Amino acid sequence: MSKQDIATLLDADGFIIIPDVFSNSTIDTMISVIGAADSSGPLFRKTSDLFAIRRFLQVVPGIQPLIFTERLAGMIGQLFGTGYFPVKSIYFDKPGQSNWFVAWHQDLTIAVAKKLPVEGYGPWTVKPDQYAVQPPVDILENNFTIRIHLDDTDEHNGALKVIPGSHRKGIYRPDSIDLLTTPDVSCPVKRGGIMIMRPLLMHASGRSSNGHSRRVIHIEFSRRTLAGGLEWAEQLPFFPVAEA
Repeated sequence: MSKQDIATLLDADGFIIIPDVFSNSTIDTMISVIGAADSSGPLFRKTSDLFAIRRFLQVVPGIQPLIFTERLAGMIGQLFGTGYFPVKSIYFDKPGQSNWFVAWHQDLTIAVAKKLPVEGYGPWTVKPDQYAVQPPVDILENNFTIRIHLDDTDEHNGALKVIPGSHRKGIYRPDSIDLLTTPDVSCPVKRGGIMIMRPLLMHASGRSSNGHSRRVIHIEFSRRTLAGGLEWAEQLPFFPVAEA
């Protein structure tokens, strides 16, 4: 698929799946680096249904050179242009016997370093060691997310379900969804592949039913400066190659 085809699909549907971005050996190394991390800190969440690491790129810095390869940088530069940087990162591990699911939603909040009264930003929520706030919608429309899959993922072990094109509707309530007129699609991704999506894309995920794990690295990117002294909580210096 050409760069233009990918960009067209991403614009129309709000997501795209690209296979074989990372080799099996690189994925094995990622898993080893994650497994060696000290999981005793407050940014690690572990239950019978989910293991998650917030501020993943900061808490597990050894993962950064494995993720930010020349190939990934080239993709970002070609699809979105220059100036983007990571602003939020989470690692999810849904065990094979997990009963955890995620209801329909849009990703409406960003992570910031501190809470400030800035017009157009709100409501606010507090998460471990960080603040989250809903920014103006144009910031969400400009951002994108990359999900790196460390396992083969399909509808039986929690692959995302999405409503194509829903990112074009702005912010709307999940209870307004009519799946008869706007059917959802499942987004299977093979190990080493990535899914790129817009935050306003309506999405959900189901429970695991096949006993297979679903491990995903979720990284959000922006190139926007926030208003009123607000700062991104996880901004990292990453600059894609020039736009082709």
